[in-house]
Amino acid sequence: MQSQPSLRLLLLLLAAVFLLLLQPAPAAGSPAPAPADDSDFIRASCNVTLYPDVCYATLARYAPSVGRDPARLAHAAIAVSLVKAQRAAEYVSNLSREADYGADRRAAAALHDCLENFGDAADEMRGSLKQMRQLGAAGSGEQSFRFQMSNVQTWMSAALTDEDTCTDGFQDVADGPVKAGVSRRAGAVKKVTSNALALVNSYVNQHDGP
Repeated sequence: MQSQPSLRLLLLLLAAVFLLLLQPAPAAGSPAPAPADDSDFIRASCNVTLYPDVCYATLARYAPSVGRDPARLAHAAIAVSLVKAQRAAEYVSNLSREADYGADRRAAAALHDCLENFGDAADEMRGSLKQMRQLGAAGSGEQSFRFQMSNVQTWMSAALTDEDTCTDGFQDVADGPVKAGVSRRAGAVKKVTSNALALVNSYVNQHDGP
């Protein structure tokens, strides 16, 4: 017959094993924590942007897939901008439908124009992503790289202009929740778009060398 201390020790060990079995397993497909040097690469790369804190906050999660590749970082930044532009367009679209039944015709017109601006910006970002995916394709050389990246720079710059045009259209609209809401959303999109353009330019400059 087992002694009392031995039985108590056995029960403690069984309880410890049971608790370990209760610990949740990592979710399938969960990204592994980014190595410190990958996160540091993103933080250092974001220093070329106008909004480095926003840049790092929105891109740090992509460190495992970006690694230390400036092309992948630029691609991720454009993708983030596209998502935010699409969400802003949905927000403006909802406001526009409501404004169509309101009395403020200036606000309704500004919202319609802004929705078109965000639609154009999103199209330009999609074109930029498509062009980035074609980099390094078989048979592409230096001339092809310059042509493709020139397109990306042009389209991302145009997207930023479209976003500015949206907020400019509200200058004659009375202050209120609609104007404030659009300005806030558009401002957030402009920051990530500006950052994406800066990272694209930085990638091109690194490729060209000193």
